[in-house]
Parts: sequence; structure tokens; C-alpha cells
Amino acid sequence: MIWVIWLILMNAVACRGDSVLTFSDMSKIQPTLQTVYYASNYVGLLFDYVAAQGLNAEDVLGEPRPSGGNSLQVFTGAQWQCLLQRAAVALDDSLLGLHVGQTIEPATLGALGYVFTACQHLGAALLRWQQYERLISNVETSVLTLSPVAVEIVFVNAPKDLGPLIDEAALTAIVEFSRRLIGQCAAVSEVCFVNPAPKDISAYEAYFGGVVRFAQPVTSLRIDFGLLQQPVLQPDATLLAMMEHQVSTLLASMPAMDHLERGVREAVANLARSGEVSIEQVAEQMHITSRTLHRRLARVELKFSQLRDDTLVHLAKVHLRDRRLSLNEVAWLLGYSEHSVFTRAFSRWTGMPPQRWRDSSGEALT
Repeated sequence: MIWVIWLILMNAVACRGDSVLTFSDMSKIQPTLQTVYYASNYVGLLFDYVAAQGLNAEDVLGEPRPSGGNSLQVFTGAQWQCLLQRAAVALDDSLLGLHVGQTIEPATLGALGYVFTACQHLGAALLRWQQYERLISNVETSVLTLSPVAVEIVFVNAPKDLGPLIDEAALTAIVEFSRRLIGQCAAVSEVCFVNPAPKDISAYEAYFGGVVRFAQPVTSLRIDFGLLQQPVLQPDATLLAMMEHQVSTLLASMPAMDHLERGVREAVANLARSGEVSIEQVAEQMHITSRTLHRRLARVELKFSQLRDDTLVHLAKVHLRDRRLSLNEVAWLLGYSEHSVFTRAFSRWTGMPPQRWRDSSGEALT
């Protein structure tokens, strides 16, 4: 298991884009507070935290709460910095970044959060985080340095004037998210911030549980290698209920089928979010060998590839009828890291892009 995780992380160096206008052309601009962005679901943590302290968040922050609809709104680094500063003043809280970051949970990220909870262990979840991190923010480039005992995540190429509130909220959110995934308040070996040290760092040491350094050349996290092997807990109940409803709707919408076909389709639907679904994965879920599954399908004149693709088409349509899900989220739930790749696949399956199919489809799911 350690060797598998090592190989995964050796290839996990993700680069973010650098603009706030779209997610597709952000790699050509030198990052500044005006060009880096944060997604609305992440910024929404601050609104929820301020409200939880008994204040009107919109009044305190001078902004309407980000929409919870399908459109993915983004805030520039300058906007995010300003919102955090306003809240820190209103709450008289110099540790606001630490406090806001601790409120993140898988459900915060909607369907994307379910993708993380579908991973088998923390190492795989961190890899997924790097694959999708530009959908949360595009502030730094994450570089992994490995040793036999730890993995160090170093954040480089960030604007120099992010400030402590942004940095502390971000690192705390990553640590908190990881802890919630595995259900353990695991200590971080070392945390480094580029910002000057506050007078009292005891709150940081208490939360992170390891060495905390300030005024360092780079922002970084060092995590014990053993933590990467920790299994991820079952998905958040709200997210799980939503996905189970989708799979149930899928199976109910299909013609009558025998036990074997239903088992294959259900396994494909459950595995879709993890990426390319193989006959080996499906067979494992059905507690048989891939050779046995292939032989049983052949007896009833069924092919695995056809069953898989047909199931994915139907599942895509079920997701598209759910207006709560954006096209990006539908793509994630089907295992596609890029919306454009899903669009091409769906067009190949149905002869039209997913947005056109959604616009022309029947009654929406609620």
C-alpha cells in the first residue's frame, strides 16, 4: 500500500491557472491579488461563520451571500482578503483564518465533496484535491516533496501580499478537510507560514499538533507518511443520500433486467465517480473474478463495455435532470476531471452536448 501511494504522489504535481474571468484561460497571467480567485462555496464558509457568531453576515461583510445555484461564482484574492479583514475587525478575532478553516467539511463542496469521500485512503483523496484544486482556488502551485517518513506539500508562486488571514484559512481548511475524511484529529508534523509570527502561537500549535513556524521562505505542510494510508470514512450523510437517490432513480428508469445485469449496472453507477470503470473493479464489487463475470455475461449475450457505457449514459441523464447540479458537478460525478472531456463523451453517446440535452429534456428532478 505504501508503495502504491508513493507512486501516486510522485506524479501528483498540480498547477493552477491564474485569472478570475474563466476557468479555461487562467494560466497566462502573473498571479496577483487581482487575478487569483476563490470559489463561492469556499468563500461561503466565512458568511456561515459570521452568522454563527450571531451577526448578520451580509451587513458585516458588505456583500450578498454567494449564490448556492449551479453557476460557479468566483471572488478575487483582493475581495477575499477584504472580506476576511472586515470579519476579523467585526469579531475582534485575530485568529479568524484558523477558525474559518476549521468549518470546512465535504458537504461544503457539494458533489465535488462526494468525489473526495469516494477515495479509498487519504493519499488518493489528496491526489484528487490536487486534480480539482483550481475549482476551489488558483492561488499557488502545489509541489510535493517525498521522504520515507513524510510528504511535504509546498505552495509556491503565490502573490506576496496574500496576508496571514488568507494563508491561515487555506492551510487550516486543507488539514481540517483531511481530518474529516479519515475521522481522526491527526497531527501535522510541521506547518510553515511566510507571514511574521504573532505574539502567541499556542493556538496554532494546539490545532495543528506539530511544529508551527512563521517567517519562512515558503508556505508548506509536512504530513506523516503513515497518515496517507488511513481509509476515508463513508460519505457525508447528506451527500450519500443525494447520490443514492440518483442511482435509485437510474435503476428505476431502466427496463426490467436480470440479477446479473442489475448488479453490473449498480456497480458501474457506484464506481463512476472514481474515474474509468473496469471489469476488474466491477467484479470485485460483485465478489467474483473478472473472468467469471465475463463468462456469465457472455452466457446471456451481454458485453461489459456496452453495459458500462449504457449505464453511464443513463446516469449522466439522471444527473443532468437534477437542476441542482452544475455541468461541472455532473462531470465530476461521472469521473471526469474536465468538463470538456465529459462534453465530448456525452456528445458521442447522444449526438448532442449535455447542456443542449438538459435544455431539451423533460421534467427536472428535485
